[in-house]
Amino acid sequence: MRPEARSGLLLALALLIGSPLAQAQAQTTGPAERPPIGLVLSGGGARGLAHVGVLKVLERERIPADMVAGTSMGAIIGGLYASGMSARDLERELLAVNWGTVFNSRVDRQQLSQRRKEEDFEFSPAVEVGMRDGEIRLPQGTLSSRGLEILLRRFTLPVRNVQNFDDLPTPFRAVATDLETGAQLVMSRGDLALALRSSMSVPGVFAPTEWQERILGDGGLVNNLPVDVARGLGAQRLIAVNVGTPLSGRSALNSLVGVTGQMINILTEQNVQRSLATLAPSDLLITPQLGPLGASDFDKTRELIAAGEAAAEAMLPRLRSLAVSPEAYAEWQLERVRRNQPKAMLAAVKFEGSSITNPERFKAQLESAPGQIFDTERAERDARLLASSGDYERVDYHVEQRAGGDALVFTMDDKHWGPNYFRIGLDLSTDFDGESAFNLRISHNRHWLTPLGTEWRNQLTIGQTPRFYSEIYQPLSFQLGRSNDWFVSGWAELDRRNFTLYQDTSDVAVARLQRQAATFGADLGQPWGRLGELRLGLQHQNWRVTPKLAPFLLNDNRLDKVWSETGLRLKAVVDQLDFANFPQRGYRVLFEAIAGQQSGGSVRHAAFHRAELQGSWVRSWGTHTLNLHARTFLARQPEDSAQGPYSLGGFQQLSGYQPGQLIGDTLVFGRATYYRRLRETPLLTRGFFYGGSLEIGNAWGQSDKVSSKDLRTAASLFIGADTGIGPLYLAVGMAPQGSKAIYLFIGRP
Repeated sequence: MRPEARSGLLLALALLIGSPLAQAQAQTTGPAERPPIGLVLSGGGARGLAHVGVLKVLERERIPADMVAGTSMGAIIGGLYASGMSARDLERELLAVNWGTVFNSRVDRQQLSQRRKEEDFEFSPAVEVGMRDGEIRLPQGTLSSRGLEILLRRFTLPVRNVQNFDDLPTPFRAVATDLETGAQLVMSRGDLALALRSSMSVPGVFAPTEWQERILGDGGLVNNLPVDVARGLGAQRLIAVNVGTPLSGRSALNSLVGVTGQMINILTEQNVQRSLATLAPSDLLITPQLGPLGASDFDKTRELIAAGEAAAEAMLPRLRSLAVSPEAYAEWQLERVRRNQPKAMLAAVKFEGSSITNPERFKAQLESAPGQIFDTERAERDARLLASSGDYERVDYHVEQRAGGDALVFTMDDKHWGPNYFRIGLDLSTDFDGESAFNLRISHNRHWLTPLGTEWRNQLTIGQTPRFYSEIYQPLSFQLGRSNDWFVSGWAELDRRNFTLYQDTSDVAVARLQRQAATFGADLGQPWGRLGELRLGLQHQNWRVTPKLAPFLLNDNRLDKVWSETGLRLKAVVDQLDFANFPQRGYRVLFEAIAGQQSGGSVRHAAFHRAELQGSWVRSWGTHTLNLHARTFLARQPEDSAQGPYSLGGFQQLSGYQPGQLIGDTLVFGRATYYRRLRETPLLTRGFFYGGSLEIGNAWGQSDKVSSKDLRTAASLFIGADTGIGPLYLAVGMAPQGSKAIYLFIGRP
């Protein structure tokens, strides 16, 4: 008899007589003869990525999980694992994620409409408040979960039709908190991706979700380590992994954010201790040593996974008692293989959830359309396009079977603080030589005045340079498309500013004047997809220049008279910068020209034309960025026109020269700026930067006098930050033919 046959016969005989050794050996032959093992994964934000390392060890040691229960990030990792993803799949996908963009409050700037991009140059997108029903409202979360939802939707696509979580490759439960009652909600069926997102609704970080008419928050508030949930699924032995954030020390309690975070950690830690007290001697507890790695350290994915792997390996002597034979484990893995579902043929594209907007207006712009085979990448791009309107707190999609066939359904949650949106900007500046300025800027946008998408935009500046701007923007077609999305715009602007005249382009001031203007315009335009915008329209302006301090100009016939001009204006802009302030990649080109008739003073209906061309190109290598910028202006207008010439001077406009020191009807300017982003990102800023610029340019009275010999050079060194109220700079400027100047300001230079 062959040895293996003899062993099998002996084992069978031993089983018949009840040998303990045989029973122990039989427990490694398959899942049916062993106690069901439950895997319990706790919440902890980014620290939950350590769960992947634990799963890697369990798979390597052939330790199956018969059911999974998780909370918050533990629910996400556990739910994806239960859906059939292996630990290696999870590691590969999570390491490929650009976490820096996943939690952005809005889609990448390059994908915004030109209207939204323009606002970035005036107001920081970081701070937005709203008004609805006469109430001032604030966002419910500081980060967007849209990128996370797209990831979850993509990862759970193979099980999109599974409604009962017991029917997943591994039975699964996710824990959330009912924010109305404070009770625990164990999610066992429904939309898996939404369940995972709902379990991770960290208060103050992510907005809560609505699940079957209940408002849900993070499950860690009530049960961060759901041991009882796994036992309720029938688990007899547990592998519990606790990655919860420990309580902070005194040094972290010196801010509102620190105190709020500590309160949440206290609540979480209390319920974790209650769960730990229920563990039996036969259960295993794995606690990865994560040290300083925090709940927001998603950029440390590799380190977090390695920490989880190390913690599981330290428990190998006990874990190996749960291992099964290679044959039994292969059978368990086979049961977990994701079944290839037939590709969905879209019969319809639907929109749900919005009560304020009319998303049907965007239908012609979507890449997904009825008659197509469903494509995840197309659906994700469509979701980002819908989100780029700035009207939705959440944009999600799913494919569901309806009466007419498979439908791609986009679900949008209107911003609860819209449709009236407000932003605040601040301009503060000083040159440490007695010249200071202050402006408070307020923006108001009213979206969706009509189902066509009519918008009303207002901007008010109070301070040294008062200004009021108002525009009505009216799309001309019901359905937007790539060739029929024309619009009309009517706008008006009132502004007043002071400017200084210098003696022979020196820094000796000889006069201070004030210019008041009223401008009205009407445009016909078309967006160029997400690239930019084209406008053609009529513009009329009335203005007056008044001397504030100019004794020798009192008899100038250009002063204290009403001037006017009417012209045809063409404006084209292509903007693909990733950020308006301290961009790190992209480009921007703007061309604007106006021609018409001008009158006032001794000028009677004289022809004029002006043109401006400017461009920027930005590229980064790691934390190092090179920003190249050039612009030129050309004006042909009456010599005694009071419209005023173009000017150079001030920070990064020939640094070291006074603002407006170099003037003329023709201007040429170029600048090369280098800056480096510091790795630490302070609160309420996108980041700190330091760098410098080299600048060259000049202004001439007439275009035929332009000469390269007259070009002037300048340079600057600066440190700066992109804050929630605008860019912040502390800089020094130097010019060989000018002087040195120190600048400190908040706002655009």
